[in-house]
Amino acid sequence: MKIVVYSMESDEISRLPPHVQERLLRLQQLQQTLQVILTQKQQLELELTETEQALSELEKLTDDAVIYKSIGSLLVKSEKVKATTELNERKDLLNMRIGVLGKQEERLRSQVKDLQVKLQRDLRPLAPPSQPESES
Repeated sequence: MKIVVYSMESDEISRLPPHVQERLLRLQQLQQTLQVILTQKQQLELELTETEQALSELEKLTDDAVIYKSIGSLLVKSEKVKATTELNERKDLLNMRIGVLGKQEERLRSQVKDLQVKLQRDLRPLAPPSQPESES
């Protein structure tokens, strides 16, 4: 999706009709919120990849293998079955949260697109007419 950024000086903005100013402000807010959602989703996807890699490594171990898990700055002994269960629960939670953020992202992208269309329509009459090029 192409995000159009409107670059205007503050005195130009203050000359716009109030409803256009409100739409510009709303567009900026939506774009900031979308950026936060995308960052959160990316962080969760990274954590999901790490969790899946840990599960993959656990599968290669025997059931009686000695496992240590990180709790803060400590490494604590754990059992393979317990560690696998905890990682699978974490994986399910991460997938659910990524799905929720994905839906929020879709909704925000749609709102941004709709608002951009409205702003383009609002600003079109304000744009200076283009000068036809003279032929030589």
